[in-house]
Amino acid sequence: MDGFSHRVLAFGLSGYEPSKSRPLFLRSPYSLGYCRINNGRLKRYRFLGIVMSGRFLAPRAAKGLWATNLGLALLCLATMAGCQGFSSSKSSLRQQSGALAMSGASLDFGNVDAGTSKTLTATASNTGTDSVTITSASISSKYFSLSAPSLPAVVGAGQSSTISFVFSPNAAGAFSATVSITSNASNSSALLSLSGTGVANGQLAANPTSESFGTVRVQSNQKLWETVKNTGGTTVTISQVGISGAGFTLSGISTPVTLTAGQAASFSVTFAPQSAGSASGSVTVSSNGSNPTLTIPLSGTGATAAGQLTATPAPIAVGNVVAGTSGTVSGSLNASGSNVTVTAASTNNSRFTISGFSLPVIIPSGQSAAFKVTFSPQVAGADGATLTFTSNAQPSTTTDTATGTGTPGHTHTVTLSWSASTSPNISGYNVYRAVYVSSCGAYSKINGSALDTVTTYSDFSVIDGTNYCYATTAVNSSNEESGYSNIVSDVRIPAP
Repeated sequence: MDGFSHRVLAFGLSGYEPSKSRPLFLRSPYSLGYCRINNGRLKRYRFLGIVMSGRFLAPRAAKGLWATNLGLALLCLATMAGCQGFSSSKSSLRQQSGALAMSGASLDFGNVDAGTSKTLTATASNTGTDSVTITSASISSKYFSLSAPSLPAVVGAGQSSTISFVFSPNAAGAFSATVSITSNASNSSALLSLSGTGVANGQLAANPTSESFGTVRVQSNQKLWETVKNTGGTTVTISQVGISGAGFTLSGISTPVTLTAGQAASFSVTFAPQSAGSASGSVTVSSNGSNPTLTIPLSGTGATAAGQLTATPAPIAVGNVVAGTSGTVSGSLNASGSNVTVTAASTNNSRFTISGFSLPVIIPSGQSAAFKVTFSPQVAGADGATLTFTSNAQPSTTTDTATGTGTPGHTHTVTLSWSASTSPNISGYNVYRAVYVSSCGAYSKINGSALDTVTTYSDFSVIDGTNYCYATTAVNSSNEESGYSNIVSDVRIPAP
């Protein structure tokens, strides 16, 4: 440093003796090397640097003296040229410049079967110039978890780390959570939203839940249909369908069968008893559903007696029907001895039709099946038909008769009108009619089950040559009905 002209910052502590020890406090950590100042008294002191944040304790001088006892303590600045070994370090005080950025703000796991797990990953990138240490990841729901990496984890400057999360729903429904990732980055906490939906596992249900074949004649057979449906939220694969029990057989399904949510598969089960007596068995459906084994009980009885079929009532009377309209009555078919399968139903008169069931229909022994007979006359007069039912009963055909009478079409109409009721909350009116001979007979309602909401009514069902009486009642919103209005009596319908 001989002959340098740079500015020197120095502290002169004159009057101190070498025997006294005084520490020198400095604001920043410095390392002092070999410096020489030509002041005529101090020359060539070597200060071996000791760095301590905020405090400088000077070491021994070359001659074995403590620098703190010198009369003059020197601080050589970094701007000085010519001092050997002078340096100033501030890296320990520099602010962390690592920054952690997530690849997205959220992760959606979509649909996941309840009781199973799904893993998704996110990327954490260090966009700063210093390494970042991830110390923890806090997740607000126990149904989400961190699987990788093990923490703490270091992400180098400009590097990325893959973070894996696991979603494990325990039931059907929506799930969500917030992840808080803590690190020593300048943004010390990074947030990530997690979401997913638990779906019900696939499950099979049988319809019907059991099959009862009733009584079937020996050496004959009866077929019933069975349906299995996936009532869960995920796909189910049926791997095997088996059947057990004497006289029971299965057909109409080949495995494996894959059923999506809500999808169904059907197959048939046939009971063909080889001897009289009760029989039982089961259908077993194996799958990867939540109920891996579905059992459908089977039962039936073999009988040696042939089935019998009867039709009631006999005859089936439809009654009077106005020509050009239709009238319908009900009948029933009754099975006994063993089950009866009805395969056909017909009439010998097109004005009479049979409806009310789908063929073929199986009628278990001791039970009945309802049907309807409709009569549609085109002209006035009595009419009739023979009804024939074909089945596997003995005999194979069962007959009944149906009767009806066509009446002339309407030639007269009675039109009624009245003043509206002044009572509050009136919903409508009922219209009553009675036959008049010498006075009004018993009244019956003729407007059906629905109230007449206007104050007029037309009676098209009058019979020529008959006299009638009419009355109306008012009905309020509480379904309370008034007494009869003033009665119109002895309304005469002309004779034909």
